[in-house]
Amino acid sequence: MAPKIHFTASEAEIAQQALPVLSARYGAVDLDRADVVVALGGDGFMLQTLHALTDRDLPVYGMNRGTVGFLMNGFAEDGLVERLAAAEETVINPLRMRAFRADGSVHEMLAINEVSMLREGPQAAKLRIHVDGRMRMEELVCDGALIATPAGSTAYNYSAHGPILPINSEVLALTAIAPFRPRRWRGALLPKGAEVEVEVLTPDRRPVMADADSRSVRHVVRVHIRSAGDVRHRLLFDNGHGLDERLLREQFV
Repeated sequence: MAPKIHFTASEAEIAQQALPVLSARYGAVDLDRADVVVALGGDGFMLQTLHALTDRDLPVYGMNRGTVGFLMNGFAEDGLVERLAAAEETVINPLRMRAFRADGSVHEMLAINEVSMLREGPQAAKLRIHVDGRMRMEELVCDGALIATPAGSTAYNYSAHGPILPINSEVLALTAIAPFRPRRWRGALLPKGAEVEVEVLTPDRRPVMADADSRSVRHVVRVHIRSAGDVRHRLLFDNGHGLDERLLREQFV
């Protein structure tokens, strides 16, 4: 029996053109009736879709109608039902960020790829890093720092020269962005269950914003990050092209 599919598409013209074609060919149902969601777009739209489905236990199958498409499958009008039936499922947990501002407000967000702390002004940020309640770095002078999940390790983390993590590695990557002191610090690998606190030193003179998958909180003074084991996202990939294979292949490009 064919699955009931809910189609969604980014605002890109190429995605919008594909939406009515696939909907008419395979039938489209409302989200409440769906067995699976097919997302048409790029990686950014996939992240948006997963965030929107946080409270729903639905698998998401992406078809690339964007630019990068690391989290997406190739696009084809034919054979969608067969591809869905044979697809491999990968379950990932996001990060939970709690960002504290100087005004006393607290902002909580989930991040599928990474949580990053970035300087807001012309001066480098000064950060103090605690892991599981123990200070591990008294002062990191940098443009910023990020914590990435395995699923997000090929994104901003990789651009900042962080490591690519196997999808089932049960670790997080802590990566500095343009570090000045310590100049040769290469970051750290942390257990998935670690609780990380990043304290902003001299936030008045060196303001920092916290970013969770491109959703930002400005002028933070402290940020707590930990894996959200109670939240899961289900990604579907074509057979033989799962996320574990993609992460491995990316290291040999």
